[in-house]
Amino acid sequence: MKLLCMEKIVITHIGIDEVVTVNKTVTEFDPYTKEYFDNRLKGKDSLIIGAHINDHVVGYLVGYNRFNDGSFYCWMVGVNPDFREKGVLKALMDYQEKWARKREYSKIKIKTRNHLREMLTYLVRYGFYFTEVVEYPNIEDNRILLEKKLGAVHLIQKQ
Repeated sequence: MKLLCMEKIVITHIGIDEVVTVNKTVTEFDPYTKEYFDNRLKGKDSLIIGAHINDHVVGYLVGYNRFNDGSFYCWMVGVNPDFREKGVLKALMDYQEKWARKREYSKIKIKTRNHLREMLTYLVRYGFYFTEVVEYPNIEDNRILLEKKLGAVHLIQKQ
């Protein structure tokens, strides 16, 4: 059941424990441990943020400098299904863009799966471009790599 959400979304820096808690609600992801996140982020310039509604963390974004090429990698972003279509993903992604610009990253890179159609639609609508497809035996499992150059706003208007 989707909850009606009329409250303001507040983005803050959070800890891995809060990420792990929200991650358990995201049905598209395996339930990852704190150690899994810690190992991935160890020694890297990283961003760990949460989206709060009514003082509850309902979404998260974890990214880091993966490629050392001037890009920032948006590694995992998840929103509790009860709070989707409320602007949570956009708030997280907007914060990430502003943060990355301030740190002088030139683009954001992200990887998603072919069957995650809502995420693909969001990414294209908000200025991400396809850069590569990694094929898997099942086409729905193909990984889609996208990137967005930072600079001017790249909102594609509906016609």
